[in-house]
Amino acid sequence: MKVLILGSGGREHAIGKKLLKDLYSIDLYFYPGNGGTDQIGKNIEKIQTPSELCFFAKKSAIDLTIVGSEVFLLEKIVDIFQNFGLKIIGPHYLASRLEGDRVFAKYFMNKYGVRTPKYEIFSCYQKAMDFLEKTTYSVAIKTRGIAAGKGVLLVKNKNEAKKALNSIMKDKKFGKSGNQVIIEEFLQGNEASIISIFNGKNIIPFLSSKDYKKIGEKETGLNTGGMGTIVPNPHMTNDVWIDFKKNILEPTLEGLFLEKLTFFGFIYFGLMITSNGVYLLEYNTRLGDPEIQTLFPLMKSNFLQIIQSSLFQQKDIINIHWKKLCSCCVVLSSKGYPEKYESGKIIEGLHSLKEPFYIAGAKKEKGKWITSSGRVLNIIGVGKSIDEARKIAYDKVKKIHFENLYFRKDIGL
Repeated sequence: MKVLILGSGGREHAIGKKLLKDLYSIDLYFYPGNGGTDQIGKNIEKIQTPSELCFFAKKSAIDLTIVGSEVFLLEKIVDIFQNFGLKIIGPHYLASRLEGDRVFAKYFMNKYGVRTPKYEIFSCYQKAMDFLEKTTYSVAIKTRGIAAGKGVLLVKNKNEAKKALNSIMKDKKFGKSGNQVIIEEFLQGNEASIISIFNGKNIIPFLSSKDYKKIGEKETGLNTGGMGTIVPNPHMTNDVWIDFKKNILEPTLEGLFLEKLTFFGFIYFGLMITSNGVYLLEYNTRLGDPEIQTLFPLMKSNFLQIIQSSLFQQKDIINIHWKKLCSCCVVLSSKGYPEKYESGKIIEGLHSLKEPFYIAGAKKEKGKWITSSGRVLNIIGVGKSIDEARKIAYDKVKKIHFENLYFRKDIGL
């Protein structure tokens, strides 16, 4: 069987490793991939457009394509592949806007009664500024586009608000993503991520996870693509699960049907658990990174079979079995990420690292591993408790060294 995985991070390396564990005889292809994916499959080069990628898949008789990165979804990769009769896991373009267009997502939530924080939408800088002048509470300012997961700025006063608005709407820090902004009520509480699979009929949640998005400890500094995760999330109690299913999952499912946005793929709920209930902050329409790197080591079920039963509508409900353990992921990054950082640093200790771990931004040159991106490695610890998983992960982290290495020391605390 030939499987193509689209993306270049730790998530794609994790998907590949899990598939190989489930079916060792599988042939894996990655576009564009990284140094880790190159060790377990073949990285595809010299492709520039979705159409060329589709041609490659057709010519190479690829049986199944899994979209890892949201970038491809917004380039209509699923629509293109389906038009050529190719099997692909992911939402078509109209459904992918639930992630790619925050304004569309907010309208969808509002229309179908999905509980979400209060918000206002602005296309004009001055009107946004006037609104903030009258605001007495902390807010989140979000770009309309996703901006690689970095287009959310939390502000606590008018000076921070003006600085944030200037960077988004005047300096165009996030490009066209910032042509419109959402100013959203800032909620106090605990975040949770619920990655789920959607088989066109039902949304089946995975275990809960807690993502650490900020670059600094105690959730300070700039937003990143994620600096670590723990599974399960201790704040997802039975009562919170019931609240989530009633006020977020079920109305989302209803909306997907009524808007004709059904697809075969993944949907991720970014939640805030407050004293007044659970709220939806955002949708993602693919597997979370680094959440899925933390989830896969606990998944007992065959991931390939889960995908196939979803894609071929073999079952209305998919049962996913999990180990009764906990996991902790620590992301090792290049100092300076998510802004300026240096690459090309030699990584030492990788050869002695025990599984599970995933390559996010590294490549092998002349027998040596070197850094090639902002997020470099995902180190995973698995144990009977979060504390044990955390200790194992950080013990493994001590074995890795490279110049300008940075990681958060509070993942799982």
